[in-house]
Amino acid sequence: MARDPKVDLLAQVSLFARCSPKELKHIASLVDQVKVPDGHVLIEVGQAAKEAFVIVEGEAEVTGADEVFNTVGAGTVIGEMALLDHTLTRSATVTATTDMTLLVIGPREFDALIHKHPEVLRGIAAELARRLAVADKRLLG
Repeated sequence: MARDPKVDLLAQVSLFARCSPKELKHIASLVDQVKVPDGHVLIEVGQAAKEAFVIVEGEAEVTGADEVFNTVGAGTVIGEMALLDHTLTRSATVTATTDMTLLVIGPREFDALIHKHPEVLRGIAAELARRLAVADKRLLG
């Protein structure tokens, strides 16, 4: 049986590091692989969340208020915060700065994912804690 390339891609993402091969196969069944061109806006500040993205290849800038906050690349998950709380809106704009390959997961699939694989929530919590620590350092010095 041929290997699913999405499983191999997911295995390289820190968010899914604690997942077994069987769990990765299930997660891969929930995501779609898409390609977007340089300049494509993935997420726009203030919009309702429609999906989260795992960057497979390529880079994007995270911006807000005409300031570049970060550049993100392969292995980064973006957009997951608003999927955790459906009342939130997007907190930044994310724009492809190169052609990109992404894995995309919608809200219904995301809910199924965290219900069946709660360890993914631990990975999300760890990633959000890292981001908060960076933001704290930036604000507090």
